[in-house]
This record gives sequence, structure tokens and C-alpha cells, in this order.
Amino acid sequence: MEKVKEKATMIAKPKDDQLQSGSRTTMSRYLALLFAIACGMAVANIYFAHPLLDALSYEFKIDHSTIGIIITITQICYALGLLFLVPLGDLLNQRRLIIGQMLLSVAGLVIIGLAPTSTVLFIGMAVVGMLATVTQTLVAYASTLSSPAERGSIVGFVTSGVVIGILLARVFAGVLTDIGSWRLVYLTSAALMLFVVCLLNWKLPNYTDNQSSMSYPELLRSVFFFFIQERILLVRGILALLIFISFSILWTSLVLPLSSAPYSLPHTAIGAFGLVGVAGALAATRAGRMADQGLGQRTTGIALTLLLISWFLISLIHYSLFVLIIGIILLDLAVQAVHVTNQSMIFTVLLEARSRLTAAYMVFYSIGSATGSIASTNIYAIFGWNGVCILGAAVSAFALLFWVITSRQK
Repeated sequence: MEKVKEKATMIAKPKDDQLQSGSRTTMSRYLALLFAIACGMAVANIYFAHPLLDALSYEFKIDHSTIGIIITITQICYALGLLFLVPLGDLLNQRRLIIGQMLLSVAGLVIIGLAPTSTVLFIGMAVVGMLATVTQTLVAYASTLSSPAERGSIVGFVTSGVVIGILLARVFAGVLTDIGSWRLVYLTSAALMLFVVCLLNWKLPNYTDNQSSMSYPELLRSVFFFFIQERILLVRGILALLIFISFSILWTSLVLPLSSAPYSLPHTAIGAFGLVGVAGALAATRAGRMADQGLGQRTTGIALTLLLISWFLISLIHYSLFVLIIGIILLDLAVQAVHVTNQSMIFTVLLEARSRLTAAYMVFYSIGSATGSIASTNIYAIFGWNGVCILGAAVSAFALLFWVITSRQK
């Protein structure tokens, strides 16, 4: 154990400029866009099922009370992928790892699209859930390929693909299901993923200078030491947990009041609210550039304040859909701004451990998303939309208070 701890703390820290000397011209805007698209498509695969649960329940004769197990399986396997697959980016050739995982994701999507039984469906969902963590390997690799001066902006741009993928997944699934069936959603995604894999295989650089000499078990154990050794990881991880609880509280429960009186909107219209969230996510890409300029703490404070304000506007859903839309834009802007700033800051800690740092950080994201989903539906059932908004505002206020306390500590 001491040996692993020693290796984790003695990772070589070459000069950042020297490390990136060969990558200043490698991370072009085209390549950054390709990274963002790949991230968005990979993460969208685990969110397609949310608006399709009714169709899946009817197809496979699964009771409505238990159909939610599909989401549970996907999220559990995603968490396992964070712990066991993402750290491999510090050990193996990241180019081969990314392409390999995405090819396996294509196979998983085909399995789902052609699934004859619920058992095969669950297997496909498990495979896709675990391999969706390739998004984090892509973000870490983008950071490695970027020069220090542009790292925050590149990470922000690539990470925007993740949030946009999550938000557009419902729209994509709803439209294709209306055109054909739920199977068309997964088969179309498989074809698009295969096309992106071909582009990545053509354009992705082969950078290997940062690979660790640790064994795989040592690599996994070192992840847990980072929580103790690197205070910034723990602080930023807790902020991630809180903002994604808030994010998940909104997006899990929003369908409930919108599908009820007085609006009674169809699922396609409700899914279109994801397009509103995209505007906020895109507006937050500047947060990475601000982190590059040393303004990460100020960006975090402003974003968390906006997050708290957004819940007041969201609570007015029964008075105005326009005000709700403004609230959604502010919430997604704030969450994305903090998320990008978090990653920009932790990527400066250990150059050879970016994949492990990403895995450790995203564990907080996963816990936050799951917690928000469970809490919001239960609160809505008891206290209605006002209860949901009070919960979201309380979590946001606690995040702001936590940032104030920790930002003042050395």
C-alpha cells in the first residue's frame, strides 16, 4: 500500500510547456469539434432510454413499476466504467483505447437495437453504459493535447459536447421513435458512432509520452489516494456533486408538470426544452477561457449565484413558460460553467494522472446525478413542483456557501 502511495505522489511532473511542445498545432479547432461531437454522441447513448421507457415496457412486457431498472443498470455500469476503464487512459495508448471503446459501443448499440428479449436488452444497456465513459477519456486526452494557454478553453469546448449530448438525447429519441420505432434510435446511433470512429481513426494523433509505469491494480488504488493528497480534487468534486444534484433535480422532474394541466404538452414538445438547455451550455464555454486567465474562483462564484437565482425563475412554471425558459438557460449555463472550471483546475495538478483525476472527479458527478433523480421524483409526489424548486434552491445555496468557505481557506 505504501508503495502505491509513494508512486502516486512521485509521478513525474515535466514542464508543462515542454510536455506540450509537440501539441500546440495538434489540437486544431476541427479536432476539438470532433472531440466534442464524439463526447456528445457517446454520452447520449445512456440517456436515450429516458423517454422510451413506455415503449420498452410494452415491447418486452415489463411492468411499469420495474421498467426503471433499465436506467439503474445503465447508471451502475457507467459508474463501474468510471472506476475501471477511465484510469486506463494513464496506462495504455489513449488513441487505441478511445477507438476500441467506441467500436465496442457500436456493437452494444446494435445489440440493443436488435434485442429479441429483455435479457439481451439489459446486456446491451450494460455494455453501452460502461463504455459511455469514453467521454472522460476524450476530455482528458484533449487536455493533454492542448497547450497550457488554451487548455481551459479546449476543455470547455469539448465538455460542452457532453452536456449538449445529454440535453439533445431526449429530442433525438423522441423524433426517431415517432418516425419509426425505439429500435431505430439505437441503430441510427450505432451508424453515426461508426462514422465518428472512422473520423477519429483518421484524425486522432498518437501521443504516448504521458503513460504511467504503474501496474493496473496500483493505478486503481492510486485514484483513492488523490482524494487525500489533492485538496482541490476533493473541493471541486464536492461542488460537482452539488451542481449535478441540482441539474438532475430539474431535468428528471420537468416532464411531470409540463405533461400535466394546464399545459399537457406532448413528449416531443417536452423534449424540445432540451434545446433551451443547449443555449445555456454553449454560453458557458467562455468559462474555460476565464480559468486560463486565473479567474476560476470568480467564475465559480458568479455561476453558483446564477444557479441559485435560476430556481426562483423555474418555480414560476405555472405563470409563464417564457420565464421558465430563462431559468433553464441560467441553470444550464451555471452548471456547465462550474463543471468546465472544475476540470480546468484539476487538470493542472498531475500531468501523468489526468485520466485518473477525471475518473475520481466524475464519480462525484455520477453520485450527484443519481441522487438528484431519486430525490426529485419523490419530492414531487409529496410536495409538488414548489417542493422540487425549494429542494433545488436549497442544494444550490449550499453549493454557494461551500464555495465561499473553501475559497477563503488556503
